[in-house]
Amino acid sequence: MARMRRKPDLPQKICATCGRPFAWRKKWARVWQDVRYCSDRCRASKPQPRPPDQ
Repeated sequence: MARMRRKPDLPQKICATCGRPFAWRKKWARVWQDVRYCSDRCRASKPQPRPPDQ
């Protein structure tokens, strides 16, 4: 059986909305490359594209 990894040893990313780091989760194992947000709350409040400055 494989040894458990400690939290600091897990891969991390930066949330696209809040800018905080978040760690890999088992439920994201198959889609880790596509994960951009740390939570449902951040995903719901995605940054809106800014209108061009004039």
